[in-house]
Amino acid sequence: MLGVFKNGIIKPPKELNSPNPNQSSNQSPLQAFFSSYQNNVSNISLGNDASLAFAHSSHSLLATQRLFCSVDDVYCIFLGNLNNLCALNKQYGLAKGTNESMFVIQAYKTLRDRGPYPAHSVLKDLEGSFGFVVFDSKAKTVFISLSNDGRVMLYWGITADGSVVISDNLEVIKSSCSKSFAPFPTGCLYHTGGELMNFEHPKNKMKAISRVDSEGAMCGATFKVDLFAKTKSMPRVGSHANWAWSQEA
Repeated sequence: MLGVFKNGIIKPPKELNSPNPNQSSNQSPLQAFFSSYQNNVSNISLGNDASLAFAHSSHSLLATQRLFCSVDDVYCIFLGNLNNLCALNKQYGLAKGTNESMFVIQAYKTLRDRGPYPAHSVLKDLEGSFGFVVFDSKAKTVFISLSNDGRVMLYWGITADGSVVISDNLEVIKSSCSKSFAPFPTGCLYHTGGELMNFEHPKNKMKAISRVDSEGAMCGATFKVDLFAKTKSMPRVGSHANWAWSQEA
């Protein structure tokens, strides 16, 4: 899967930028993605803000289920499986045939429009191995999350023009972001207008861990929970801009 977001829609931690990016000869993310899967992919461009692409699960190199859907200008690419999907669909009043990507969109819309449930509480209810990217093209917001078991991997990086790239394909990230990339941390979520957060420890800050590659060059930092530093609590406000960031349990 691939998501490319422009115009400051995602404001990643500054530590994701490598001090020596060397990005002069990089491929565009879409070119790299298409080449990696021999053009056997689907993609959609959403104005000047975002591009989404995915390779179907039937591709010979892919073992993880991957799904894509859109509802009311909200788009979701989902990797993996939810073991308790049937129970979640029942809880949210959704049809039995609702798949994981459709469920994630409905959960996002419920949180955005109805609240005031903190997003980390919803994510802790998801059982399984998963990674997903949601893009709300009307609100111009992105929501990213990755399960904590490490069976699904996502990476994020920054291109030479400042676009933020999300993908499960490490080679695509490397070829388009040079040194300014890192694994997306497991058990975490990111939402436009907020900060990177661990949904198992939502009241703790995340700290950057420096990375050096095999050539000794500084790369984008990884992030882990700082068990000794707490975030400041935020009041709940009924707005799509900040619904995900209440620290209340």
